[in-house]
Amino acid sequence: MKQISIEEFEQVCLATGTIIQCRFFDKARKPAYQLWIDLGDWGIRQSSAQITALYTPEKLIGRQVICVVNIIPRIIAGFRSEVLVTGFSNQDGDIVLAVPDCIIPNGKHLH
Repeated sequence: MKQISIEEFEQVCLATGTIIQCRFFDKARKPAYQLWIDLGDWGIRQSSAQITALYTPEKLIGRQVICVVNIIPRIIAGFRSEVLVTGFSNQDGDIVLAVPDCIIPNGKHLH
């Protein structure tokens, strides 16, 4: 993997948000959810996330996540995905969400 400078890393804005709505994304090619995330001053943003293996909509609503908020939006099966929800692949290849260790105000930046 290519090394980057601290200046390049500082161009990526990672912020906390709370999932306020979640539904199964029927039109997606791979199993995914449509998420609406409250990102404080960034507003409510949408995201398509392939996190169905480990999470149900009921477990996601109210949960804080870490999102890349200054990414160029993508249209996925007609749905505008505006932020990237971050996570790690576990031993089975399923995504485990990257989350704050305690409640952080929505929209706060990762340092």
